[in-house]
Amino acid sequence: MWAGMSFFDNLWRGRASEFDAGNAATNAIELTKRHQRVSLSKQNAAAGHLRVNLSWRMRTSDIGGFQRQSVLRHPFRALKPETVQAHSQSMVNVDLDLGCLYELADGTKGVVQPLGGFLGDINDPPYMRLSGDDRFGSGSGETMYINLDHREAFKRMLVFVYIYDQTPAFDRTHAIVTLYPSNGPRIEIGLDERHPQARSCAVVMIENVKGEIIVRREVKFVYGFQAELDRLYGWGLQWGRGYKSKVEK
Repeated sequence: MWAGMSFFDNLWRGRASEFDAGNAATNAIELTKRHQRVSLSKQNAAAGHLRVNLSWRMRTSDIGGFQRQSVLRHPFRALKPETVQAHSQSMVNVDLDLGCLYELADGTKGVVQPLGGFLGDINDPPYMRLSGDDRFGSGSGETMYINLDHREAFKRMLVFVYIYDQTPAFDRTHAIVTLYPSNGPRIEIGLDERHPQARSCAVVMIENVKGEIIVRREVKFVYGFQAELDRLYGWGLQWGRGYKSKVEK
């Protein structure tokens, strides 16, 4: 009995901390609405390469078969045959892209993203590099590297996700952005909120606050693209229409 009480005691104390600390099995910090911030500096992780990964999969309720209705709530529906649809909007291929708006300490502003081929540079400004463009939601997803050995050069970085093909589908995907610091647990931000018409999402802000590198959860969905995120956060860039090259076979 005392062991059980000790377990729940520790669980309660853990929830009072600054952020969700995860557990030994996952070794992850989950940023939530209640616990939004974590300091990389305080966990000695404000150096080296910060790896930022986007991965996603279709929600299981949208893959194969129908969604079962409650027999208790709708007793007569059990007698009605299910409508078979050959194709629905939920069958769309979702192409999520990872990007980052950056502002350097010298006032330089820009974006790193697959669209337009703005892949960045890891050893020269903006000291971040996008590794590639995953158009099919594979296990590896998309990855960006941020060189925190040049942390004094950064003012703020807004990591965002957008849907390139203009088909709103955030409500049909399980997307997660994971930060892998050079030291300490990984940091996870889930995009599980249902926003059927959203095409972009500001996920996480990374800021240099008087020399301390702070990671703050945003998760703000918008109905437009990068230009709307720009206006929301006051970046002040000029935006034009962009296209991707065809997928190489």
